[in-house]
Amino acid sequence: MTDLTTRRDDTLAAIAAADTADALEAVRVEAVGKQGWVSALLKTLGKMTPDERQEKAPAIQQTRTAVADAIAARKQAMNDAELDRKLATETLDLSLPSPALPRGTVHPVSQVMDELAEIFADLGFAVKTGPEVEDDWHNFTALNMDENHPARAMHDTFYFPDKDGEGRSMLLRTHTSPVQIRTMMDEGAPVRIIAPGRVYRSDSDATHTPMFHQVEGLVIDKDIHLGHLKWTLETVLKAFFQRDDIVLRLRPSYFPFTEPSVEVDVGFEVVKGRRILGGSGDAPGHAWMELLGSGMVNARVIAFAGLDPAEWQGFAFGVGVDRLAMLKYGMDDLRAFFDGDIRWLQHYGFSAYDQPTLSGGVGARA
Repeated sequence: MTDLTTRRDDTLAAIAAADTADALEAVRVEAVGKQGWVSALLKTLGKMTPDERQEKAPAIQQTRTAVADAIAARKQAMNDAELDRKLATETLDLSLPSPALPRGTVHPVSQVMDELAEIFADLGFAVKTGPEVEDDWHNFTALNMDENHPARAMHDTFYFPDKDGEGRSMLLRTHTSPVQIRTMMDEGAPVRIIAPGRVYRSDSDATHTPMFHQVEGLVIDKDIHLGHLKWTLETVLKAFFQRDDIVLRLRPSYFPFTEPSVEVDVGFEVVKGRRILGGSGDAPGHAWMELLGSGMVNARVIAFAGLDPAEWQGFAFGVGVDRLAMLKYGMDDLRAFFDGDIRWLQHYGFSAYDQPTLSGGVGARA
């Protein structure tokens, strides 16, 4: 035991004298490493008789514990000393800018929706939303499309196999027009709203996707006529595209929910391969492009919504938000809007701080 005590004391002294991590590790390996002298003594316990083990084991175990504790304490003391040294000698310049962090962008569709909401709010319009899973009464019947109307098949609608509690077919809405019906039924008249949101149709190519975004507008009041519709669309499009030379052409058309119905064309020219809206489509170098559909709300639709068409009239319009974004910001493939490509989003996306305002210019980056 005297030899054990002496060797233990020598090891503890070596631990206390170690002044580097490597020196301390060398002492540890020599004492309690796999081939260390303390480890060797522990292995001999298995070869001793019970009486010898009872006599020698406590001292050997105490030696291992003492060595292990001393190594841990010395390592902690060395770490503390190194930290104190760094605190005393190293400085941090808090005036330096922080490292740049990855930053997301606002999707062009979200940006355009915000821009449109800002413009229409200035004209006194409220923003209304509704369910994307809709019943066929709100989506078709209340919009003057009867059970056999060809528009139901023309839309290539996504139907669900289930029906609602009233036995009506359920579907993914093909336009945001049901929001107009729900608003008139819930709030009555007068009404001045826009209804932005996602809509769904079975279609897919460079300019169509099965899911896309629409904004529809509805005005219901007394003595409303087509002149109000044209002025509203001209005012909105001039503010959105930030051009005073926007010229519209209204062509007779047909929609079951409006009567009369008009397609709205806008004049444009091609500059460096990009369509630039502005000027009359009849001017040299210009042409007309169909932009949106609109018209005076059909009297049957007003009646379906619970209002008296003899007292209330109005106009409605609808346009693709994705299409507006493509025209304003120069994208040429609608499918890229929904690919989730971070490079595309970094190129076409907007900073979260670019909140559109009329005073600052909506979409001032254009």
